[in-house]
Amino acid sequence: MVDQIDITKVLFLDIETVSGSPNYTSLDENLQQLWSYKAPSALKRYGETLTEDELEAAYDDKAGIFAEFGKIVCISVGAVYRDNSRQLKLRLKSFAGRDEKQLLEEFSEMIDQYYGDVNKFYICGHNIKEFDVPYMCRRIVVHQLPMPVLLDISGKKPWETKHLVDTMELWKFGDRKSYVSLKLLAGILGFPSPKDDIDGSDVGRVFWEEDDVERIAVYCEKDVLATAQLFLRYQRKPLLEDEQVVFVER
Repeated sequence: MVDQIDITKVLFLDIETVSGSPNYTSLDENLQQLWSYKAPSALKRYGETLTEDELEAAYDDKAGIFAEFGKIVCISVGAVYRDNSRQLKLRLKSFAGRDEKQLLEEFSEMIDQYYGDVNKFYICGHNIKEFDVPYMCRRIVVHQLPMPVLLDISGKKPWETKHLVDTMELWKFGDRKSYVSLKLLAGILGFPSPKDDIDGSDVGRVFWEEDDVERIAVYCEKDVLATAQLFLRYQRKPLLEDEQVVFVER
Protein backbone atom coordinates (compact mmCIF):
# COMPACT_ATOMS: atom_id res chain seq x y z
CA MET A 1 0.00 0.00 0.00
CA VAL A 2 2.70 2.50 0.96
CA ASP A 3 4.26 2.18 -2.53
CA GLN A 4 1.06 3.51 -4.04
CA ILE A 5 0.84 6.67 -1.92
CA ASP A 6 1.90 9.97 -3.49
CA ILE A 7 4.16 11.51 -0.86
CA THR A 8 2.96 15.00 -1.80
CA LYS A 9 -0.46 13.99 -0.43
CA VAL A 10 0.98 13.10 2.99
CA LEU A 11 1.17 15.37 6.03
CA PHE A 12 3.92 14.09 8.32
CA LEU A 13 3.27 14.82 11.98
CA ASP A 14 4.68 14.55 15.50
CA ILE A 15 3.63 15.99 18.85
CA GLU A 16 5.44 16.76 22.10
CA THR A 17 3.61 16.59 25.40
CA VAL A 18 4.30 17.53 29.02
CA SER A 19 2.50 17.24 32.33
CA GLY A 20 -0.45 19.57 32.66
CA SER A 21 1.08 21.29 35.70
CA PRO A 22 4.71 21.88 36.69
CA ASN A 23 4.55 19.20 39.38
CA TYR A 24 2.23 17.05 41.47
CA THR A 25 2.04 19.49 44.37
CA SER A 26 0.70 22.23 42.09
CA LEU A 27 -2.39 20.14 41.26
CA ASP A 28 -5.63 20.84 43.04
CA GLU A 29 -6.79 18.30 45.61
CA ASN A 30 -9.21 16.56 43.23
CA LEU A 31 -6.58 16.02 40.52
CA GLN A 32 -4.06 14.82 43.10
CA GLN A 33 -6.54 12.18 44.19
CA LEU A 34 -7.29 11.20 40.60
CA TRP A 35 -3.56 10.90 39.90
CA SER A 36 -3.17 8.65 42.96
CA TYR A 37 -5.62 6.26 41.25
CA LYS A 38 -3.82 6.44 37.90
CA ALA A 39 -0.16 6.36 38.99
CA PRO A 40 0.07 2.68 40.07
CA SER A 41 -1.03 1.46 36.64
CA ALA A 42 1.28 4.00 34.96
CA LEU A 43 4.16 2.44 36.90
CA LYS A 44 2.81 -1.10 36.37
CA ARG A 45 2.39 -1.46 40.13
CA TYR A 46 -1.23 -2.45 39.95
CA GLY A 47 -3.21 -2.37 43.20
CA GLU A 48 -0.47 -0.70 45.24
CA THR A 49 -0.87 2.46 47.30
CA LEU A 50 1.95 4.88 46.52
CA THR A 51 3.57 7.30 48.94
CA GLU A 52 3.42 11.05 48.33
CA ASP A 53 7.04 10.99 47.17
CA GLU A 54 6.28 8.18 44.74
CA LEU A 55 3.22 10.03 43.41
CA GLU A 56 5.32 13.15 42.84
CA ALA A 57 8.06 11.21 41.03
CA ALA A 58 5.51 9.33 38.94
CA TYR A 59 3.82 12.59 37.95
CA ASP A 60 7.13 14.06 36.78
CA ASP A 61 7.95 10.95 34.75
CA LYS A 62 4.59 9.78 33.42
CA ALA A 63 1.84 12.41 33.52
CA GLY A 64 2.76 13.88 30.15
CA ILE A 65 1.96 10.68 28.26
CA PHE A 66 -1.67 10.69 29.42
CA ALA A 67 -4.03 13.15 27.75
CA GLU A 68 -6.06 13.36 30.97
CA PHE A 69 -3.08 14.65 32.96
CA GLY A 70 -0.85 16.17 30.27
CA LYS A 71 -0.98 18.70 27.48
CA ILE A 72 0.48 19.31 24.03
CA VAL A 73 3.18 21.97 23.74
CA CYS A 74 4.20 21.36 20.13
CA ILE A 75 2.70 19.93 16.96
CA SER A 76 5.22 19.79 14.11
CA VAL A 77 4.18 18.98 10.57
CA GLY A 78 6.00 18.34 7.33
CA ALA A 79 4.55 18.70 3.82
CA VAL A 80 6.35 17.40 0.74
CA TYR A 81 6.05 19.28 -2.56
CA ARG A 82 7.83 19.46 -5.91
CA ASP A 83 9.65 22.67 -6.79
CA ASN A 84 9.93 24.20 -10.26
CA SER A 85 12.61 21.66 -11.19
CA ARG A 86 10.38 18.79 -9.98
CA GLN A 87 12.70 18.11 -7.05
CA LEU A 88 11.04 17.01 -3.82
CA LYS A 89 11.16 19.46 -0.91
CA LEU A 90 9.98 19.00 2.67
CA ARG A 91 8.48 22.06 4.34
CA LEU A 92 8.56 21.87 8.14
CA LYS A 93 6.39 23.98 10.42
CA SER A 94 5.59 23.91 14.14
CA PHE A 95 2.60 24.99 16.16
CA ALA A 96 4.24 25.46 19.54
CA GLY A 97 3.67 27.43 22.71
CA ARG A 98 2.34 27.54 26.23
CA ASP A 99 -1.30 28.01 25.19
CA GLU A 100 -2.44 24.54 24.17
CA LYS A 101 -5.88 25.66 23.03
CA GLN A 102 -4.38 28.23 20.67
CA LEU A 103 -1.93 25.83 19.05
CA LEU A 104 -4.68 23.23 18.62
CA GLU A 105 -6.94 25.84 17.01
CA GLU A 106 -4.21 26.92 14.61
CA PHE A 107 -3.31 23.33 13.73
CA SER A 108 -6.97 22.36 13.24
CA GLU A 109 -7.61 25.32 10.94
CA MET A 110 -4.58 24.42 8.83
CA ILE A 111 -5.40 20.74 8.51
CA ASP A 112 -9.03 21.38 7.59
CA GLN A 113 -8.07 24.05 5.06
CA TYR A 114 -5.40 22.06 3.23
CA TYR A 115 -6.02 18.40 4.15
CA GLY A 116 -9.77 18.18 4.57
CA ASP A 117 -10.45 15.24 2.23
CA VAL A 118 -9.90 11.77 3.74
CA ASN A 119 -10.08 10.23 0.28
CA LYS A 120 -7.20 12.34 -1.03
CA PHE A 121 -4.80 13.07 1.83
CA TYR A 122 -2.93 11.14 4.52
CA ILE A 123 -1.48 11.82 7.96
CA CYS A 124 1.72 9.94 8.73
CA GLY A 125 3.62 9.56 11.98
CA HIS A 126 5.53 7.05 14.08
CA ASN A 127 3.16 5.33 16.52
CA ILE A 128 0.57 7.88 15.44
CA LYS A 129 -2.39 5.52 15.88
CA GLU A 130 -1.57 4.65 19.47
CA PHE A 131 -0.34 8.02 20.69
CA ASP A 132 -0.37 11.21 18.60
CA VAL A 133 -3.86 11.02 17.09
CA PRO A 134 -5.74 9.82 20.21
CA TYR A 135 -3.88 12.38 22.34
CA MET A 136 -4.74 15.26 20.00
CA CYS A 137 -8.37 14.18 19.75
CA ARG A 138 -8.75 13.99 23.52
CA ARG A 139 -7.17 17.40 24.07
CA ILE A 140 -9.41 18.87 21.35
CA VAL A 141 -12.41 17.54 23.28
CA VAL A 142 -11.04 18.97 26.55
CA HIS A 143 -10.89 22.42 24.96
CA GLN A 144 -14.29 21.95 23.28
CA LEU A 145 -12.94 22.63 19.79
CA PRO A 146 -14.34 21.30 16.50
CA MET A 147 -12.73 18.01 15.46
CA PRO A 148 -10.71 18.26 12.20
CA VAL A 149 -12.03 16.00 9.45
CA LEU A 150 -8.89 13.84 9.25
CA LEU A 151 -8.92 13.29 13.03
CA ASP A 152 -12.63 12.55 13.31
CA ILE A 153 -12.14 8.80 13.60
CA SER A 154 -14.17 7.87 16.67
CA GLY A 155 -16.26 4.81 15.89
CA LYS A 156 -14.82 4.44 12.40
CA LYS A 157 -14.07 1.02 10.92
CA PRO A 158 -10.43 0.15 10.04
CA TRP A 159 -11.07 0.61 6.31
CA GLU A 160 -12.40 4.09 7.06
CA THR A 161 -9.12 5.21 8.63
CA LYS A 162 -6.73 4.24 5.83
CA HIS A 163 -5.67 7.89 5.69
CA LEU A 164 -3.72 7.33 8.93
CA VAL A 165 -0.32 5.90 8.00
CA ASP A 166 1.70 4.66 10.96
CA THR A 167 5.38 4.04 10.18
CA MET A 168 5.76 1.87 13.28
CA GLU A 169 2.81 -0.28 12.25
CA LEU A 170 4.31 -0.65 8.78
CA TRP A 171 7.46 -2.11 10.35
CA LYS A 172 5.55 -4.67 12.41
CA PHE A 173 4.28 -6.70 9.44
CA GLY A 174 1.58 -8.14 11.69
CA ASP A 175 3.82 -8.55 14.79
CA ARG A 176 2.02 -6.97 17.76
CA LYS A 177 4.52 -7.75 20.50
CA SER A 178 6.74 -4.71 20.84
CA TYR A 179 7.40 -1.01 20.28
CA VAL A 180 10.11 -0.08 17.76
CA SER A 181 11.61 3.38 18.11
CA LEU A 182 12.20 5.81 15.29
CA LYS A 183 15.80 6.08 16.46
CA LEU A 184 16.34 2.33 16.04
CA LEU A 185 14.85 2.30 12.55
CA ALA A 186 17.02 5.28 11.60
CA GLY A 187 20.06 3.34 12.72
CA ILE A 188 19.33 0.16 10.81
CA LEU A 189 17.90 1.80 7.68
CA GLY A 190 20.68 4.35 7.29
CA PHE A 191 19.25 7.81 7.79
CA PRO A 192 20.18 10.41 10.45
CA SER A 193 18.81 9.83 13.93
CA PRO A 194 16.42 12.52 15.17
CA LYS A 195 17.81 12.22 18.71
CA ASP A 196 20.89 14.43 18.74
CA ASP A 197 19.93 16.96 21.43
CA ILE A 198 17.16 15.95 23.80
CA ASP A 199 14.79 12.99 23.92
CA GLY A 200 11.24 12.52 25.08
CA SER A 201 12.20 12.22 28.74
CA ASP A 202 13.75 15.70 28.63
CA VAL A 203 10.79 17.58 27.15
CA GLY A 204 8.99 18.20 30.44
CA ARG A 205 12.12 19.60 32.06
CA VAL A 206 12.94 21.78 29.05
CA PHE A 207 9.39 23.17 29.11
CA TRP A 208 8.76 23.64 32.83
CA GLU A 209 12.28 24.43 34.07
CA GLU A 210 14.06 25.98 31.08
CA ASP A 211 10.97 27.55 29.46
CA ASP A 212 12.47 26.74 26.04
CA VAL A 213 9.61 25.98 23.66
CA GLU A 214 11.86 26.74 20.68
CA ARG A 215 14.22 23.90 21.60
CA ILE A 216 11.27 21.52 21.86
CA ALA A 217 9.99 22.61 18.44
CA VAL A 218 13.39 21.97 16.85
CA TYR A 219 13.47 18.51 18.41
CA CYS A 220 9.92 17.77 17.24
CA GLU A 221 10.68 18.88 13.67
CA LYS A 222 13.65 16.50 13.57
CA ASP A 223 11.26 13.66 14.40
CA VAL A 224 9.01 14.73 11.52
CA LEU A 225 11.97 14.80 9.15
CA ALA A 226 13.05 11.34 10.30
CA THR A 227 9.52 10.03 9.77
CA ALA A 228 9.52 11.36 6.21
CA GLN A 229 12.88 9.69 5.59
CA LEU A 230 11.53 6.42 6.96
CA PHE A 231 8.51 6.71 4.65
CA LEU A 232 10.87 7.14 1.69
CA ARG A 233 12.81 4.06 2.80
CA TYR A 234 9.55 2.07 2.76
CA GLN A 235 8.98 3.32 -0.80
CA ARG A 236 12.60 2.43 -1.72
CA LYS A 237 13.22 6.00 -2.87
CA PRO A 238 16.18 8.34 -2.28
CA LEU A 239 16.40 10.15 1.03
CA LEU A 240 15.97 13.90 1.28
CA GLU A 241 19.21 15.88 1.32
CA ASP A 242 19.74 18.93 3.56
CA GLU A 243 19.01 21.37 0.73
CA GLN A 244 15.63 19.72 0.20
CA VAL A 245 14.42 20.58 3.71
CA VAL A 246 12.78 23.95 4.30
CA PHE A 247 12.13 25.25 7.82
CA VAL A 248 9.32 27.77 8.30
CA GLU A 249 10.27 30.51 10.76
CA ARG A 250 8.35 30.47 14.01
